[in-house]
Amino acid sequence: MIVKTEESSGHWYTQTGAPAYQVTGKNGKLRNTTVRDAREIGLVPSVTTILNLVSKPGLATWLQQQVLLAALTLPRIAGETEENWLQRVMSDSKSTGRDASDRGTRMHGVLENYFNGNVGEYPQYAENVSKALLTHFGEHNAWECERSFACMGYGGKVDLSGNNIVVDFKSKEGSLDKVSAYHESIMQLAAYRQGLGMSSARCANVYFNEQGDVKLVEHSEKDLSNAWACFQYLLMFYKTKNNI
Repeated sequence: MIVKTEESSGHWYTQTGAPAYQVTGKNGKLRNTTVRDAREIGLVPSVTTILNLVSKPGLATWLQQQVLLAALTLPRIAGETEENWLQRVMSDSKSTGRDASDRGTRMHGVLENYFNGNVGEYPQYAENVSKALLTHFGEHNAWECERSFACMGYGGKVDLSGNNIVVDFKSKEGSLDKVSAYHESIMQLAAYRQGLGMSSARCANVYFNEQGDVKLVEHSEKDLSNAWACFQYLLMFYKTKNNI
C-alpha cells in the first residue's frame, strides 16, 4: 500500500530576493509554493531546498526509527483500513520531528530579536552566543539578521552577516561536546556568502542549546571552496531536473 505525499514544495524566492514560501491557490487560500508555481512565476529555489538533494543517512535512520515506534504504539483500530492506519502511523511518527523543528524555530527567533536589539528578557543562550561571537571575531556592531537574497539562480535567508562574516545558527538538544559540522552545513555557508556578494567572507556555524552551551566552528577557506564547487553541481542538477 502506498501512502500519498504532497506535491514537492520548498522555500522559494523572487528574483529580487523576497521570500515566496506561499502562493494563493485557485480557491483563494494560501498554500505552500511548489516547483510548478516556481516555473510559472519565475522563482528561484532556496539554498536549503537544493541541499535537500543530499543524502542524510543519520537522519534517514532516525526517521525510520520513529515510524517503527509509532507502528508499535498505534495498533490498528477495528475496521480500520490499512491505508488509514498507515496514514495515522506516518502522521504520528512525524510529531517528534515537528516538535524539534518548532523548538528550533522559536530559539532562532529569540536570537533574531536579540541581535536586532529588541528590548526584553532573553535566555542565557542568547547572551552566550553573543559572547562566543565577540570572543572569536572581536567587537562587532554591524550584524544584520535574516538578510535575504537571490543571486545566480538561487536564494536564501542568512541568520547573521556583516563585516565580511557569515554565521548560521544550529540549535541542538543535549551536549555539544561531539558536535561537528556536516558537509552540507559548509555548503550552506559557502552558498550564502556567494549569494550575498561576500565571496571572501569568514564563515561559521554556531551551535547552541537551551542550557546555554555554545560551540562556534569556523570553516577553512579550503573547505568552503570545496563546498561551493559541490553546491554548484547540486544547483545545476536541481534546476535541470525540474526544468527551472
